Amino acid sequence: MSSKTFTQEEISQFVDGLLTKTVDCTINKVAPPLLADENSLALALGEDEIENLAKTKAKCALVPLGVNFDNLSTIEVERPRLAMMKLLNLFYEGPDAAVGIHPSAVIHPDAKIGKDVSIGPNVTISRGAEIGDGSKLLANVYVGKFAKIGKNCLFHPGVNIGDFIHFGNNCIIHHGASIGADGFSFVTEKPDNIETARKEGEIKGDKTGQKVFKIPSLGSVVIEDDVEIGANTTIDRGTIENTTIGAQTKIDNLVMIGHNCKVGRACMIVSQVGIAGSCTIGDRVVIAGQAGLADHIKIGSDSIILAQSGVTKSHPARSVLMGAPAVPRKDFLKRMKYLSEAEVMVQKYKKYQHLLEDYEKFLNEDAKI
Repeated sequence: MSSKTFTQEEISQFVDGLLTKTVDCTINKVAPPLLADENSLALALGEDEIENLAKTKAKCALVPLGVNFDNLSTIEVERPRLAMMKLLNLFYEGPDAAVGIHPSAVIHPDAKIGKDVSIGPNVTISRGAEIGDGSKLLANVYVGKFAKIGKNCLFHPGVNIGDFIHFGNNCIIHHGASIGADGFSFVTEKPDNIETARKEGEIKGDKTGQKVFKIPSLGSVVIEDDVEIGANTTIDRGTIENTTIGAQTKIDNLVMIGHNCKVGRACMIVSQVGIAGSCTIGDRVVIAGQAGLADHIKIGSDSIILAQSGVTKSHPARSVLMGAPAVPRKDFLKRMKYLSEAEVMVQKYKKYQHLLEDYEKFLNEDAKI
């Protein structure tokens, strides 16, 4: 339960809604209709929730425009999900992070700490690092040397920030994320199996005793303003140039972004996506869960990559991709239609297979005459 309470009128004004009537209640939380009590604002964003309002104990509900109930007050809104976002921000209470530096924090004398900063237990801030005004670093955060963190950022416990990494303002980094580890970049003395397969079409030669050498990562990672990065996500530093994440991009938990990648503005990257090194992702691209992108490909702006797609080549702006290997959605659906038709054809073939075999036998016997 939130410690915050509001009247229906206050909430209606906050979400730019239309309040149909008022009842005697104060609201201290939001809940689905079936879980709501008399002090809840019931959220009825879709058809199922609207039907459940007939059974709710709530006295007031948030509903789409045009929805009315005789037995309760309603706040009608044009975009219910947008209104829900505003409400959750209204009731949200952030983590405890008092302004100041915890006694167990380790801060290098050459680090620069801004105003009204919160530095939690066991935080380590390395030489030359900069922390912007109003930022919060919760317990066990590590900040590498000469890293720069902008204003009003929130780093949850266990975040690891490598050397020379740059963050803009208002970034949120969740538990256990790793930003700025070395890229997965190696080379062998002689062509390895991958190089041979690409050139010859098959694996040739004896590779016994082949040595693998690490290529150091001298580049950085640049995270622009208002980026959110989920728990246990990893973003590797560039080899020479920087890995970059554009402003307003939102990255889910357990995402892997390889070295040298360029991710545009306002992208949405869902859990368990893997993006290999040196990819370029345009603005407002959506990459759904468990999709994988091969290295050195380009995805144009406003594209959508559907779940579990395996993208092996570049695609232009406004592409909708699915499948493995990924193709435009209309081509994928066409292939699936052909597959379903092929199944019917196979069944028909099996039904008349004996007739075809008899006819072939007849032709062979006729040829002998």
